[in-house]
Amino acid sequence: MTNVEGVSDFSGHQPGSREYRRLLVGLFFGGVATFAQLYATQPVLPAIARNVGSGPAGAALTVSAATLGLAAAVIPWSLVADRAGRVPVMALGLLAATVLGAATPFAASLDVLLVMRALEGAALGAVPAVALAYLSEEVSARHVAAAAGSYIAGTTVGGLSGRLVAGWIGEFAGWRWGVASVVLLCVGAALVFVGLVPRARGFVPGRMRTERGPSVRRRIGLNLCSRAQLALYAQGFLLMGAFVAVYNYLGFHLSEPPFDIAPGLVTLLFLAYLAGTVSSPRAGMLAVRLGRLPVLLGSIVVMAAGAALMFLPAVPVVIVGLVAFTAGFFGAHAVASGWTPVAAAPEARAQASSLYYLGYYAGSSLFGWSLGVVFSGAGWAMFLVVILVMCALAAGVAALTLRTDAAGTR
Repeated sequence: MTNVEGVSDFSGHQPGSREYRRLLVGLFFGGVATFAQLYATQPVLPAIARNVGSGPAGAALTVSAATLGLAAAVIPWSLVADRAGRVPVMALGLLAATVLGAATPFAASLDVLLVMRALEGAALGAVPAVALAYLSEEVSARHVAAAAGSYIAGTTVGGLSGRLVAGWIGEFAGWRWGVASVVLLCVGAALVFVGLVPRARGFVPGRMRTERGPSVRRRIGLNLCSRAQLALYAQGFLLMGAFVAVYNYLGFHLSEPPFDIAPGLVTLLFLAYLAGTVSSPRAGMLAVRLGRLPVLLGSIVVMAAGAALMFLPAVPVVIVGLVAFTAGFFGAHAVASGWTPVAAAPEARAQASSLYYLGYYAGSSLFGWSLGVVFSGAGWAMFLVVILVMCALAAGVAALTLRTDAAGTR
């Protein structure tokens, strides 16, 4: 519902309502459909490296290409969503990504594969570009952090299921069939998303507003001039870069002496993603009770502790470390991503979320590839040192910059 000036009078769905439940479940499956496809090549990177004759960093470009495409597309998608609406844009992006994902396994060379993966990532960018802005407009302000945690939980299930399906099928039928099998999973999740997610009530498309808001440049500028927003973008850039790098190269590390673990067993390590499924909504609820900044910093500490455990050459300890690392990352991501649109000016929320994900996936693309050079050249221990430095930088930026903003957005 809108008033005569084209501004929404909707105050947000309340927890316990039917529409609130539909929104959370719908976005959960939107996260599944997005992130199952985005990381479908990650569990079969060693097989791709053997097939195309590249090293670990070369094979990891199939992940970086998709995340780079997504990073480049989030701001354009947010601008389209400001005019066409949140839900239609997310649905369109999922449809396009599914078609591109179905074509990707037929790529005849690494170059073609990288182009297809970049286009697929660009299409998938519609969901993360819009989802959190949609949440901030459709859910009452006090409960946005908890709702964002549920959406992030869907991304963890998508990331896990896509990796497991591709890894297990890829081991027996080849990496192309492994990647292709993920498409069927994403079709089902996308259909649930379209069927459940409620139409936007708290958002008025730009074409229906009687008064023009700030220009696109002004909306982006509002966010880039905010120290709090830049600090939040730094969380995504550094923490996501560290997270993707660990998952990219841990399989290579464990397939070498002294571990020599078979690829099928390495795939099981992706079950650590379930820790993120638990920690992301939990972090969102804790942020409501305790405040965002303490939960963000605590999550980064857990993430760093998990990385430190992975120095030890014992499989059980590495597994415990990976679980802690994953839980800490998704807790931090749930808080930072949910904080971003709340801390932004109302007219610039979509761009705030898009800029967060631009930093998030730029970090994934950059560090997901470049830390492979560190791993190949300097070994696993130096690789983990870089991961710990990145966690420390993220925590330092948050502690120094977000303390004042936390008081106003708790």
